[in-house]
Amino acid sequence: MKSAFDGIRVLELGHIYAGPYCGLLLAQLGADVIKLEPPGGERLRYRSLGTVETHEFLMLNSNKRSVVVDIKDGGGREVFLDLADSVDVIIENYAPGAMARFGLDPEDLMRRNPRLIYATGKGYGLDGPYAHMAAMDITVQAISGTISSTGMPDGPPVKAGPAFIDFGTGAHLFGGIAAALFQRERTGRGQLVDVAMHDIVYPTLASAFGGIYNEPDRELPERTGNRHSGLAIAPYNVYPAADGWVAIISVAERHVSGVFQAMGRPELAEDPRFADRFVRLRNIDAVDAEIEAWTRTLGRWDVVRACQEQGVPCAPVLTVREVAEDPHLRARGMIRDVEHPVKGTVPVPGNPIHLADSDEGAFRIAPPLGRDTDEVLSGLCGYPPERVGELRAAKAVE
Repeated sequence: MKSAFDGIRVLELGHIYAGPYCGLLLAQLGADVIKLEPPGGERLRYRSLGTVETHEFLMLNSNKRSVVVDIKDGGGREVFLDLADSVDVIIENYAPGAMARFGLDPEDLMRRNPRLIYATGKGYGLDGPYAHMAAMDITVQAISGTISSTGMPDGPPVKAGPAFIDFGTGAHLFGGIAAALFQRERTGRGQLVDVAMHDIVYPTLASAFGGIYNEPDRELPERTGNRHSGLAIAPYNVYPAADGWVAIISVAERHVSGVFQAMGRPELAEDPRFADRFVRLRNIDAVDAEIEAWTRTLGRWDVVRACQEQGVPCAPVLTVREVAEDPHLRARGMIRDVEHPVKGTVPVPGNPIHLADSDEGAFRIAPPLGRDTDEVLSGLCGYPPERVGELRAAKAVE
């Protein structure tokens, strides 16, 4: 079997998370992803460990090749243009206006290579009132409503722990590239793919917007802690257990009666305070108090087993250290061990996209900086060794 993107060549100018994650998904599905880095490497390589790649970098750059080109340099720009002429896709998530300042306008690149798909992930996209603003995950969390909606009702706004906007942007870029490649099969033409970090958040606030629009006269706190964002479901919370915490949610009435069955208190389903969704919401503190009195007496997994036996969605709150060795993630291939020449065995992410008829291929460690410069420039651009030597001497490439 061939991989899904076998024969597709990608030039990735990704840094930090969004661009590299998009490139990682493509690489894991068989694309030849060439990571183009500036002299010294992209900042994620060394931001905490000096001369050895950070774990974050290793997580996001498996199965790629590394080429170092100084695109700010005249000679380096010519190298970049030659590479752009020979690839199917370019990915970049630089700050607004950066590529134009380098003299590398996307429209010019696509005129040179009409089949090129140019995928850009900016904080706020290529147009609109915020388009000029620089952005990182936390700043987009701030302006998108994420931070204001996270935290306890009587506490300050809190950012989400995971960098979900960066990674969501990378996943949306991947989807946009896949769609553009599919359309190219019909039209023969590439196109611009524009994904904004800010745009991807709006749909994720569906529950919070439901609280605003479904009952416009109802007063809701901006933050609801671990309860439903629109305060439309109960039980829905994170409850204390004897050894940590558990999350329990009841979307349907059968889930509610299932929780009471798991508690050994089936009669609570007939309690006037809990008889239907609307009275439960009016008595949400009482609902949570009854459940909490039960969960406190049991371990996390005991609560989970009791709820799952009744068909109730429930899960333990695992620590990050527990997730690092989660047996389910290992069984699913989402935690893969690769060998690093200095660090030894290193866990990296597998691919969350499973294609039954596509060859997954081997997982390779992220490349050392500039390991593939000579190979790529000779193989893709046709540069003879002396030309590569001249560029290296001029510090246009490494």
